[in-house]
Amino acid sequence: MRIPGLALEFEALPAPVPIWHAQVTPEQWQAAATAVRDEGGRLLALWAGPIDEGGNRAGVAHEPAFMCAAYATLEGAFWLSLPLAPMAQIGRQRVYPDLAPVFPAAGRMQRAAADLSGVHAQGAQDLRPWLNHGAWPADHYPLQQDPGKLALMPATELVNYPFVHVDGDGVHEIAVGPVHAGIIEPGHFRFSVVGEKVLRLEQRLGYTHKGTEQRMTQFAPLQAFRLAGRVSGDSTVAFAWAYCMALESASQTTVPERAAWLRALMLERERIANHLGDLGALGNDAAFAFGLAQFSRLREDWLRASQTVFGHRLMMDCIVPGGVNGEIELAQRELLLHQCDAVEKEVRTLFNIYEAHAGLQDRFVTTGRVAPELAARLGLTGLAGRASSQSWDLRCDQTWVPYSDMDVAMATHHNGDVAARVAVRFDEIFESMRLIRRLLVEMPIGDLLCPVVLPQRPTRGAGWVEGWRGELFVALELAGADQANRIRRCHLHDPSWQNWPVLEHAVMGNIVPDFPLINKSFNLSYSGQDL
Repeated sequence: MRIPGLALEFEALPAPVPIWHAQVTPEQWQAAATAVRDEGGRLLALWAGPIDEGGNRAGVAHEPAFMCAAYATLEGAFWLSLPLAPMAQIGRQRVYPDLAPVFPAAGRMQRAAADLSGVHAQGAQDLRPWLNHGAWPADHYPLQQDPGKLALMPATELVNYPFVHVDGDGVHEIAVGPVHAGIIEPGHFRFSVVGEKVLRLEQRLGYTHKGTEQRMTQFAPLQAFRLAGRVSGDSTVAFAWAYCMALESASQTTVPERAAWLRALMLERERIANHLGDLGALGNDAAFAFGLAQFSRLREDWLRASQTVFGHRLMMDCIVPGGVNGEIELAQRELLLHQCDAVEKEVRTLFNIYEAHAGLQDRFVTTGRVAPELAARLGLTGLAGRASSQSWDLRCDQTWVPYSDMDVAMATHHNGDVAARVAVRFDEIFESMRLIRRLLVEMPIGDLLCPVVLPQRPTRGAGWVEGWRGELFVALELAGADQANRIRRCHLHDPSWQNWPVLEHAVMGNIVPDFPLINKSFNLSYSGQDL
């Protein structure tokens, strides 16, 4: 592994996909980001590393020891750690070089790191809090607290969030949320409009912050997969697999082949379930209730089959460290094969209806467009990125068992509008149906589970999985056996971090009534980025 222009010593992390780690200086931190961008790579995640447990020698306990960034290239992923000087040595805020000028998506990640860990991007333009809504004292940083000695915080005075105001004749603001009409997570959207035309949208999220990453450090490594699978319920398979991959990487565990195939089967079923739900909701947002009724019926049948075969509608807790929890019998295999045939036939019929429906196409085409150039600059990823010519899909780029045998066809489009994101969903459903058939018919015989032996020394591992929304990344750092192999730090990254800011651009120039349609065409996770 190499970064152009930089001489770094990389440690290869044992994983089914290529992931490397290196420690860098502040100069190398920024140079690496620039080199990755210039080579066409992208920022994968950014977070503050584990606390420095020796910090209390200088009277300052529980300071973050590193700032970390993960990048994705066609060669693989690499994780860079930047050591942070103790406060006792520098006598001021702990800082690191700002990456937002190179990768705009880093901005919110840096703001979250400041709220959670008290580290700050030096020179950053946007210093507003992201996860702290004013309920935390100024010196309270959740990830600096001792997990075993958490105490209730005194109430503080809530402050108004300084939204950016747009001035001009006829400009007014529309505030939407954070509480919405319907079963939906909380998020605030501040529109600046003239008439119905949107000039600017600014989001305020973080309402579903649950202390997930702090809670992860309180779980035993072999049990934390259950919490990882609940970071964002619609991606439970992907997050559980990414966490288990990180733990298996840290412990140098090779999963049995049959278990890997079953994991992929569940991942593709999760992908289809979410695409079915989104296609129905998109039809409904364009006043086509027939589409909602039909796709909702198909999704419900799909989830019920998952309940029958895997014991849970969303397949929670089916992926476990070292393999999978449960076998698939011959009758269950036949059930899933038959369902693929029946559902695919109906989806193809609905695809033709959607394509031929003039009212739908009028609402979909050119609405919420993200040009490929803008998508590349802002780091749009996942299915939304592929709808704007961003040809990244881990199942194709970094194949691992069983995708190395599947020849996955990547679904892409170049228009970047709602219609393109709908088209990508249809294409991915059909491709996932093909993959599921192969996985069921060609699945090898073998074990479902192998023991995971935790390492004796402190170590790290990483997981990288293409979920239905986009690529998930999990960075895991374990203490050694002398500290009961506890989790020192586990960062769980959802692709919504990259895509929420792009939604603000996609809405500009459209009309207010089209926002629900554009928003649903991205369908981003609130919970997944409010850790």
